[in-house]
Amino acid sequence: NPNPKTLDPNLLPQPLEPSISKRHFVLKTASLFSTVAILTLQYPVPQSSAEAPPPPKPSPLAVVNTKSWFQYYGDGFTIRVPPQFQDITEPEDYNAGTSLYGDKAKPKKFAARFASADGSEAVSVVISQTNQLKITFLEAQDITDLGSLKEAAKIFVPGGATIYSARTIKIKEEEGFRTYYYYEFGDGVQHLALFATVNGGQAFVAGAAAPQSKWDEDGVKLRSAAISLTIL
Repeated sequence: NPNPKTLDPNLLPQPLEPSISKRHFVLKTASLFSTVAILTLQYPVPQSSAEAPPPPKPSPLAVVNTKSWFQYYGDGFTIRVPPQFQDITEPEDYNAGTSLYGDKAKPKKFAARFASADGSEAVSVVISQTNQLKITFLEAQDITDLGSLKEAAKIFVPGGATIYSARTIKIKEEEGFRTYYYYEFGDGVQHLALFATVNGGQAFVAGAAAPQSKWDEDGVKLRSAAISLTIL
């Protein structure tokens, strides 16, 4: 996009203050990522009015080998966790729903969530029903059922965000190849990498987020964590 637009300042998290507490930052990052990864913002990605020439073939993404990292197994997926990251996944509320008043368990926002020691960087996984992302009578079996890479950006990327990279990635599995969509985007304050696929009517979305200033240093590590998402 030759004329990238920025997000409405009223919709963006404010720049992080040096004295911000770890808990406040974790909650702030969770709010930003849940807004994106839980996929409630389905605005069109801004397009240039000018007709741009065909983009050049994207260069390979810079990633590191994650085989030595801790491997987390979740509900239908697995992901590699960067060293020194702590598990901050919301605990299951086993008592909810057992009271006389019929309280219902609060749905979990994240299927998995890990943060750096200072809470400034996070790696998360969200699982969502595909019929909540796109109205359809058919159960999505592949992420292409949600549209092309460009069309699906309207689901996975907030309108107005600057997209730095977007590509389709196919990974070989026992029964063939699985298609993933990768988006990397930001607003000048936060930088995010998002890796998504579909399996059995569910969308699995792995994301990594950090302040832009830290992404310049740790972006390769965070991107590698997001792309390590594997469906079981």
